[in-house]
Amino acid sequence: MDQLPKCSANYVPLSPVTFLERAAAVYGDLTSVVYENTRFTWKQTYERCRRLASALRSLNVSKNDVVSVLAPNIPAMYEMHFAVPMAGAVINTLNTRLDAANVATILKHAETKVFFVDYQYVRVATDALKILVADGVDASLPLAVMIDDVDAPTGIRLGELEYEQLIARGDPAHTPCPVDDEWDPIALNYTSGTTSAPKGVVYSHRGAYLSTLSLLLQWGVGSHPVYLWSLPMFHCNGWTFTWGVAARGGSNVCIRATTAREMYSAIAARGVTHMCCAPVVFNILLDASPADRRPLTKPVNVLTGGAPPPAPLLEKIERLGFRVTHAYGLTEATGPALVCEWREEWDRLPTHERAKMKARQGVSVLTLADVDVKVVEDMRSVPRDGVSLGEIAIRGSSIMKGYYKSPAATAAAFKDGWLLTGDVGVIHSDGYVEIKDRSKDVIISGGENISSVEVEAALYAHPMVAEAAVVAMPHPRWGETPCAFVALKEEEHGRGKIKEEDIMAYCRSKMAGFMVPKKVVFMEELPKTSTGKIQKFQLREMARGLKVAERKKTANVGSTSKRNRHVDGHVEQVMAKSRL
Repeated sequence: MDQLPKCSANYVPLSPVTFLERAAAVYGDLTSVVYENTRFTWKQTYERCRRLASALRSLNVSKNDVVSVLAPNIPAMYEMHFAVPMAGAVINTLNTRLDAANVATILKHAETKVFFVDYQYVRVATDALKILVADGVDASLPLAVMIDDVDAPTGIRLGELEYEQLIARGDPAHTPCPVDDEWDPIALNYTSGTTSAPKGVVYSHRGAYLSTLSLLLQWGVGSHPVYLWSLPMFHCNGWTFTWGVAARGGSNVCIRATTAREMYSAIAARGVTHMCCAPVVFNILLDASPADRRPLTKPVNVLTGGAPPPAPLLEKIERLGFRVTHAYGLTEATGPALVCEWREEWDRLPTHERAKMKARQGVSVLTLADVDVKVVEDMRSVPRDGVSLGEIAIRGSSIMKGYYKSPAATAAAFKDGWLLTGDVGVIHSDGYVEIKDRSKDVIISGGENISSVEVEAALYAHPMVAEAAVVAMPHPRWGETPCAFVALKEEEHGRGKIKEEDIMAYCRSKMAGFMVPKKVVFMEELPKTSTGKIQKFQLREMARGLKVAERKKTANVGSTSKRNRHVDGHVEQVMAKSRL
């Protein structure tokens, strides 16, 4: 048997890009993308992606070059998930909530060749490029391409190139670059916007393909789903559903902002069957005004993750007609790694017990070879008793290739054939995993990872701050939010010169808005161990008892002109769009 041939007839490298060509052939006349008054079929989407791939090649984009994009969930963002790898390049989707310094750091680290920017983020992109010039990297600045609104062009420009013009000049008969090795990179995703040590997670074509199929199977996605893009495509490439919707010949319903009005309107008008989101989106749906809310005429399947959803929240959202499946994942696992697969016998449990079962992180996705909870010191498995704590560890074909330009960090993440997640949990007797705490000092706020170390570094730079520690505190809307404990320098004690609002304002000038502490507690001295290490567990206990005041909501968010609104992921308010 060893002499049987391996050839192009029985072996083709796996790549999720192939889903698009198949969709064009099988579902050619069906709707692929719908956005406001714009609609494309799968045949049109395939042609547009081939044109864009051709245009990228004409801009000297070659194999493994990085193409970055800063945009919301619009048709262009979706198309680039196919067109960029069809040009042989690697797609890098940027978190739209980052500030200019974070964006500049990522562009520099990724060595971005072409930078696509939606009109809504021109100011941030321009400031990021100015930072790169000031840092002396102007000789290797990425080529900027403006993405105007396809449905209602604004006329705003960033440089000479515009997205639709690029597509128009591309060759519709362009032959996509072949994937010679399924281990080749397809995507580069940064775990956070840290300005000190960015971690660029590299996905392979193989991993992305297998992860896509796995999620479709375990979530039970049938043919022709109508998928609402309430999850940012910059989150692990939309948890691979950018490629998955094509695999099932579904319709992508694109929206610029996850406001209650936009989501309910899309669900009612488009007949949405599936959507993904962080639990924070449940609050947006639950808190919708009567004017924004629409009744669900049929159940909407929701896959949620990014932060552990409280059981009472799951109860409330399901009463509205949303059928929730809970997943757990991380960027390094190509999105979801565990799914809480439902069992029929759980339907007979009381409502609150069902919600508790659904809140568990679950069992491994099909592409993982194994999941376990380990004692990291010796890598032994903890008992399956739902009580014994350990670190969640996973391994399988959907795990990242590694961290870009960081072999040391890659080696540290992999131990004895496992990827250590940094999350502390238990494993129940039925094999279902449940997170209990985090071993890393990462705060998950509305699905966004916030490095407490980075916020602390900014606080320590304040001239009046002697000590600072940042931990998670409960937030009624975002699940968690940063809480800063600060000790002032001795000469500042009792002077009353600095207040909580001053620290918050200072932080807003140093970091992205979602990272700013929502509570600042002043102490004479932070609790420490005998060796001088700050005892964060004490601060976490204190933070659990604190409350943060909710900001007043701005009325009629959904009715504001889309050209003049920018909805930050952590603040539901209307903001005037910055223009150059």
